[in-house]
Amino acid sequence: MSLPDRIDPRPPRRIYRWDLDKTYLQTEFDSIRDILRTAFQKAHEKQAVPGASALIRELAANGDSRLCIVSGSPRQMRSVLEEKLKLDGVVWDEFVLKDNVGNLMRGRFRALRGQVGYKLPAILESRALAPLEAEEVLFGDDAEADAFIYSLYADMVAGRVDERVLTQILNQAAVYPDEVERVHAAWKKIPVSDPVRRIFIHLDRLTPPAHFADYGPRVVPIFNYFQAALVLLADGHLTAPQVIKVAVEMVQTAGHNIITLSNSFQDLLRRGLPLQQAAAALVQALEGPNALLQALRPMPDIISAFTKRLAALGTEPAPPPARAVDYLAMLHHALPRTHKTRKPPAKPPAT
Repeated sequence: MSLPDRIDPRPPRRIYRWDLDKTYLQTEFDSIRDILRTAFQKAHEKQAVPGASALIRELAANGDSRLCIVSGSPRQMRSVLEEKLKLDGVVWDEFVLKDNVGNLMRGRFRALRGQVGYKLPAILESRALAPLEAEEVLFGDDAEADAFIYSLYADMVAGRVDERVLTQILNQAAVYPDEVERVHAAWKKIPVSDPVRRIFIHLDRLTPPAHFADYGPRVVPIFNYFQAALVLLADGHLTAPQVIKVAVEMVQTAGHNIITLSNSFQDLLRRGLPLQQAAAALVQALEGPNALLQALRPMPDIISAFTKRLAALGTEPAPPPARAVDYLAMLHHALPRTHKTRKPPAKPPAT
């Protein structure tokens, strides 16, 4: 009996899709100076959003998953971005960057800022190659159109968007004809399913969470990645010890403490996220004898105080009901920020 030449890896059970700028990396590009500084930064000078790398590593540690990155950063930054990810211990499966030089050479100036015509076909084409049963969790930010694009993508794959509405969206978003063709071609290859479980939007610009209410409970705005980890614990993607590892990284690298972490927890409860079981699991993990947790723990009195705060959290209100998304009415969310009126920022959870 001969052995096969190779053993193919098991198909992914879960796919995690990430943006980079302002989602994973702390990036500023509001001015020419910001853009130039970002362009010339070395890998070790780039800073990840606190907790992001720990969260990605813990999600990958569970196995049977893929990390797919689609970023609006230019292709010329691939080497430095890849080096940064390697420094952070992040292993990826797909890494798509924007062809800004090609867009300039072809006079496609709308594509430099436009996101719908870039990200939507990219993630649809990726999904067309994914197993039908693979679930997805998407991570973006409030600097551009991530909530709109991710939610539209999820509803397209689930068959909740018809071709007439999609055509209107692409026309009004001024998507180029070849990008429109890519969207339709990839969409036709994808069997109807409902794989997207959560969409996390990192509130880099402190957009009020209520701004995203019309997308329904699938879209969860977060002020930090401890909040994302808590929801993923409740959703079964992480264990309580893994959430603690994310929290520890945030404490050690970004100055978080029991007050900021517990206030972040309380903020999610006020917004109707069902996290009481997650709180119970965290309390049990913090009080347990696990040797790894003992090594990661800060001072015992801090752990004791945090445990008491978790146990004292009130019961959460009922989660908001699911709703159909009116993408035509929300199309302004997909336009470049320069065409919008900026809203006053929200306050992050009290520190």
